[in-house]
Amino acid sequence: MSVQTVCLGWHWQPYKYTRTADDVNGAPVAAVPDWLVDLGRTAVASTYGDPTAGERYTPDTALINFYEEGARMGMHQDKDERCDAPVVSLSVGQSCIFRFGNSENRNKPYTDVELHSGDLFVFGGESRFAYHGVPKVIAGSASPDIGLPSGRLNITLRDTGMS
Repeated sequence: MSVQTVCLGWHWQPYKYTRTADDVNGAPVAAVPDWLVDLGRTAVASTYGDPTAGERYTPDTALINFYEEGARMGMHQDKDERCDAPVVSLSVGQSCIFRFGNSENRNKPYTDVELHSGDLFVFGGESRFAYHGVPKVIAGSASPDIGLPSGRLNITLRDTGMS
């Protein structure tokens, strides 16, 4: 993994979540803002075609990952959470190849999807624990009006099942 991460709600460090950023500066973790929770609920309701699915979705964590030129994230499962609520992923800035696989291993079968700035990717249910990663950020693909001179931001909303 070669990304930089900021956490809201819960601080993730390998294999656990905490309310303080103990591995960084020990500071308390800021709350997930209401507008971001609302965005996640809207995405889930739209994806599932069910307004009540959005109403039931309450993300308690936002992981904000910054990918510089050449950064990537290897295939992994989000298995530190205690629930199977959907993950909502928002891309901002440069496009990327998002590799979405199976829940058994990091190998094929997987599907590569090109995500562009503004794209939302939602996965839940049986797919919630699928291996996924970002093997490539596409250089020069961001629109200059986004405000990022280079790189990619990814905001990942999830319900850890711990709140």
